[in-house]
Amino acid sequence: MNAYVKILTLAALSGSLLVPVVVRAADNPGNPTGGTFAQQHPRRNEVNKRVKNQRRRINKDVASGKITPAQAKQLKANDAAIKAQEHADVKANGGYITKDQQKQLNQEENANSKLIHDEAHPAQ
Repeated sequence: MNAYVKILTLAALSGSLLVPVVVRAADNPGNPTGGTFAQQHPRRNEVNKRVKNQRRRINKDVASGKITPAQAKQLKANDAAIKAQEHADVKANGGYITKDQQKQLNQEENANSKLIHDEAHPAQ
């Protein structure tokens, strides 16, 4: 992938969040997933599962040498920003996220997922 396109994608993802980025440890699962939580907060549960999966993918790609620690740090910062946005949305809505907020978070997660893939599988 062209470096210019990567930079534009990162800028668009970062700019869409409008909240401070809080870098957290990759092991931090954030909100719980599954069980009663999933039944009471299905939209949040979906977002949380996706972020957790992306963190797992990043760690796997670092361990296998497909991405560098510096690349992983940026990708994890993107995930942290998505989680920060989710927390801000939840706080604004009394513990829930709206369908529109879920759609926005999913778009941001899709962009970060593509970046994870592109970093681990660069074009030849």
